[in-house]
Amino acid sequence: MNMEKQKAGGFAAWRNLLLWKKIAIALMLGAILGVILNSTGNETAATSIKVVGTAFVSAIKMLIVPLVFVSLVCGMTSVSDMARMGRIGLKTVAFYLGTTAFAITIGVGLALLIQPGVGIELGEAAAMEAREAPPFINTLISIIPTNPVAAAANGNVLQIIFFAIMFGLAINLAGEPAKPLRNLFEALNAAIMKLTEIVISFAPYGVFALITWVAGTYGLDVLLPLGKVIFALYLGCLIHALVVYGGLVSMLTRLNPVRFFQGVIEPQMVAFTSTSSSGTLPVTMTAVQQNLGVGRSVSSFTLPLGATINMDGTCMYQGVAAIFVAQAFGIDLSTGDYFTIILTSTLASIGTAGVPGAGLVMLSLVLTSVGLPLEGVAVIAGIDRILDMARTALNVTGDAACTVVVAKSEDELEEDVYNVPHALKTPV
Repeated sequence: MNMEKQKAGGFAAWRNLLLWKKIAIALMLGAILGVILNSTGNETAATSIKVVGTAFVSAIKMLIVPLVFVSLVCGMTSVSDMARMGRIGLKTVAFYLGTTAFAITIGVGLALLIQPGVGIELGEAAAMEAREAPPFINTLISIIPTNPVAAAANGNVLQIIFFAIMFGLAINLAGEPAKPLRNLFEALNAAIMKLTEIVISFAPYGVFALITWVAGTYGLDVLLPLGKVIFALYLGCLIHALVVYGGLVSMLTRLNPVRFFQGVIEPQMVAFTSTSSSGTLPVTMTAVQQNLGVGRSVSSFTLPLGATINMDGTCMYQGVAAIFVAQAFGIDLSTGDYFTIILTSTLASIGTAGVPGAGLVMLSLVLTSVGLPLEGVAVIAGIDRILDMARTALNVTGDAACTVVVAKSEDELEEDVYNVPHALKTPV
């Protein structure tokens, strides 16, 4: 009887924990288990556990299209002033481009300081074919979907955003006859947000499985030789998050940046393990609305756009990786080469899809721009998953920071909600 009471008490204690604490516990336990499995040669067991994490990521991805479309349509219908929507768009793009420039500068600076490629023997590596960047005008034209249903089926977030904005605008212009349609989307949004809460409640188990797989597959043997690359990127991401994002939130909103980081810890952890900015979108949207008090009319626009074009972590990664490859091959870069890396990394990061591994593909474009050996991509690929975890977490943090700054500037942020310490909020 006492044992049953202890089990019931333990279950109740776990159930009442805040979601971020559950995820943190799962992250630590998964890392420990993964290292043990790797050291004992049981990588297969770690791969088997990954099934749970894959199922969780699939469930989150299931939400992306309906959540982006419905929430953005609702956001558009709640804003009758189109000039205001234009202001929100300009502020969002300016924030994302500005912070991207900071990110690549920090990445290149740290790589030159830490010199991760010095003393590394690359040996022979498999060559990879560089991908040519599409013309910018083609990228703009491709935002307009020729088939909205196909865009939804393919998960093309930019096309979904475009169609949702146009559809929401049409509902506004239609006026009273379209009011039932507006009410329908409000009801759909409420249902999808509830479904999002249900899926997110399984985050600790998905995170545990994914981190167990990462640690069990790679282990410490793979990480140690290239540890300086990992250290440079992780340090850069930490500096960028605390100094750039924290500084902008503090200066532009006059709000406590500590509260900001408390409020986004859940999407950070999900992004860290899933390595997908787009896949973390439902978690980020819930966090900024419930934890930080951001209005839906702002978050439904800034976050989907950020998951598509805000890739500060990816940009920093490409800068660090390019310097690493140059140092490892003993190639001296000129000042012009550094500027080329900064410019190319910025442009490439904007066009990088918010899915796992996409940054590795775009790295070939950056290396080609300054004539660096593409064989270096194959070396980076060995630790790409580890690097992807940090850069994706930074991307998601940037999305949330932009949303808070824009919401404050548009008087769409409830400071009473923002200023409540995250640790005192209701468990999810």
